[in-house]
Amino acid sequence: RNFFLENAAALMGEQLTLGAIFIPLAISFYTFEQIALLVDVQDGKAGKPAFEDFATYVVLFPHLIAGPIVLFREMGPQFEKLRRGDFPDLSLFGPGLVVFLFGLFKKVAIANNLAPYVDTAFAAPSLTLLEAWAAAIGYGLQLYFDFSGYSDMAVGLALMLGFVLPINFDTPYRATSMIDFWKRWHITLTNFITTYVYTPILRSLGRVTFGKSLWAILLAMFLSGIWHGAGWTFVVWGTLHALALVVNHLWRKKKLKM
Repeated sequence: RNFFLENAAALMGEQLTLGAIFIPLAISFYTFEQIALLVDVQDGKAGKPAFEDFATYVVLFPHLIAGPIVLFREMGPQFEKLRRGDFPDLSLFGPGLVVFLFGLFKKVAIANNLAPYVDTAFAAPSLTLLEAWAAAIGYGLQLYFDFSGYSDMAVGLALMLGFVLPINFDTPYRATSMIDFWKRWHITLTNFITTYVYTPILRSLGRVTFGKSLWAILLAMFLSGIWHGAGWTFVVWGTLHALALVVNHLWRKKKLKM
C-alpha cells in the first residue's frame, strides 16, 4: 500500500500517484524465520545449516502460508535425521490427522460460517448497542477460529509427514490478563518478538530497569502492529496492546488486586 511513502508525502503536503506493490505470498513468515536463523548462527545458538536442511526449512509447506513461525534450531535436528536416512515417525500420522481435522473444522464449520454475519454487521451504516457487541464478539471468534484453525492444520500436516511444529494457540480467550493473553495467542510470534525485537531493544538501552523494560514493550508491540499490516488501524492496534501490557505490568508491580 505504499503506506510510508503516502504518509511522508502527506506530511510534506505533496500528492503522489503510486502503483500497487506486489509481494510474494506469506513473505513475512519465512523472512522472520530466516532473520531468526541469521541471528541464531551469529549468536552461536544454531550451527550453519547444510544447504538441503536450509532449503527444506524455507519451503516446508505446512506452515508456509500462516505460521506457526518455526525456528531452525527447532527443525534442524529433525531435518538432519531425515538427511541421514532415518525415516519419519509414522506413528505421528494418526495424531496429525486428528489435529488437522480439528483445524479444518474450526476454519470451515465455524470461521467461514461466522464471516457472512460479521461482514454484514461491519458494512452496515449504523448498529444498535447489542448489534455492535455481537459484531465485535463475532469478529473476535471468527478471527480466532480462522487463524488457530490454519495453525492446527499446519501442525497436523507436519505431524503426518513426521515433523513436530510448535503449537500456536492455547485457548487465548480464557486468559486472565493481557500478559497471559499474549502467552496464549500466536505464541510463536510472541516468542519471536520477545527474543529478536524486545530483548535487543532492552539491551540497547543500557542497564536493565523496570522502566526501560516498559519502553521496550511499547516499541516492540508498536513494531508488531506495523508487521500485521501497513495501515493506521494496525498501528493503533499495536499501540493499544502495548499500553495494555504496560498497565498490566505496572498493576503487577504495585501488587494491586481486582
